[in-house]
Amino acid sequence: MSKRYTVLVMDDKGSPVREARLSKRLIRALAAVLIVSLSVLGIGTYQYSRLYRSMTEKDRMQAELQAQQAGMEQQRKQIQAFALEINELKSSLMALNQFEQKIRILANIEHKTDQASLFAIGGSMPDDLDGDLALNEDHDRLVREMHEQIGQVSQASAVQQHSFETLLDDLKDKRNLLAATPSLHPTKGWISSDFGYRVSPFTGRREFHKGLDIANRKGTPIIAPADGVVTYADKKWLMGNMITIDHGYGLLTRYGHISTLVKKKGDRVRRGEVIAKMGNTGRSTGPHLHYEVRLNGVPVDPMKYILD
Repeated sequence: MSKRYTVLVMDDKGSPVREARLSKRLIRALAAVLIVSLSVLGIGTYQYSRLYRSMTEKDRMQAELQAQQAGMEQQRKQIQAFALEINELKSSLMALNQFEQKIRILANIEHKTDQASLFAIGGSMPDDLDGDLALNEDHDRLVREMHEQIGQVSQASAVQQHSFETLLDDLKDKRNLLAATPSLHPTKGWISSDFGYRVSPFTGRREFHKGLDIANRKGTPIIAPADGVVTYADKKWLMGNMITIDHGYGLLTRYGHISTLVKKKGDRVRRGEVIAKMGNTGRSTGPHLHYEVRLNGVPVDPMKYILD
């Protein structure tokens, strides 16, 4: 005979007692069902927790990947912007160099420095960088190339700056040389005797005439044909009253047979400024100016310098 278990159910309200008779087999079956149910619930909870953690890790990695891609995209845009700026700087440098070349040609000034560095700044950076390219292994290479290009542009800028500085110095020298060049007629009148060999009006012999004789009325103003400093203003034997002006750069001018000295030794004169008046002092056949130009102490034809 199988054992049975009696379960009494009562409450605190005085309700009738209820009883239930359960067999041992039924209790075992219920216990088995409970154990199985708890096991299934535990396994389900574990799997769910594992799946949840897996989904969370995937979302985190995906978020990190998206953030990394966003950062790479931002870097790509920055590299593209820098590439555009580098190319613009290169174009500006080349334009400046071409402008300098034109100035040097017009002023007839040659380069004193080597321009090889300016023309060796390399090709242009690609200003249409592909997005996929910027996100792969070529990204680092592009960054290195960009830095190299920046270094080259910086070096070329320094070369161009130095070239402009030398050009400015050359132009100043050129301006000073032009200001010192006796390019004006020293007085009004007509040429009574040219530079070079002639027959002397005093001896009748062939002699070398070291300047120009310009004849006109006594008292005709004589001007400085270029900027300079008066180094002599006094009587000079056969030349009579004479003025000498040092223009620098080895150029010297002399003015003889003067009637009136307007400038004195040590005076600084400007081109076109009156320095004396024509006369007939010294050995002379009549009122005129004996005008000489000397280069490094050697007499040269004044007409080679006169432009007007």
